[in-house]
Amino acid sequence: MVDDKNFMKTGTTTVAIVCKDGLVLGADKRATSGYLIANKKFDKVMKVTDDLAVTVAGTVSDVQLLVKYIKSELKLKEIRTSRNNTVKEAANLLAMMVYGNIRKFSVIPGICHFILGGKDNSGLFLYDIGPDGSIAEIDDFVSSGSGSVMAYGVLETLYKEGMSVEEGVKLVAKAVNAALQRDIASGNGLDVVTITKDGVKKVMTRVVNTAIEL
Repeated sequence: MVDDKNFMKTGTTTVAIVCKDGLVLGADKRATSGYLIANKKFDKVMKVTDDLAVTVAGTVSDVQLLVKYIKSELKLKEIRTSRNNTVKEAANLLAMMVYGNIRKFSVIPGICHFILGGKDNSGLFLYDIGPDGSIAEIDDFVSSGSGSVMAYGVLETLYKEGMSVEEGVKLVAKAVNAALQRDIASGNGLDVVTITKDGVKKVMTRVVNTAIEL
């Protein structure tokens, strides 16, 4: 029996919210391997296309591979159909990949949780894609990972319908920071990305230096 605690996982706190003029996605930067902090600068908010981005949680190798797959499949689909993909199409395709990934036999559990946000000709859309391949459209806010309990406390208290992207960036940073303070698997900083009519843009990167000068 393989102990999955020995494999690198993102631990994780990821957050995404819907604003009146865009979407805001954020996450911490810590990747863990059991009790070891394996990576202090892991980017958990990944750009898929100019108009799509995902937050990631789960087994790192599976997360990275599925993001590569979704990027290539969406590009191939655009070439074959001569049109841009919709956000719903991208979300359904990724959900199908996650569904197949979790159900294949492996001695290393391929657990992945994605939050996908993007824009198309119909507007801005946010989807929660669970580790079992389930899919749900989100119209307010969502969080994933071990620190989501702390993040949800902030979101439930401070989220307001119709808030601006600028306000949303501050709220996402607060929600992730709440998890950094209490969740041992989340830490080392945060990244925040916005998705607006102008596409995907990273607007914040903060690295927390925990080293002690001797």
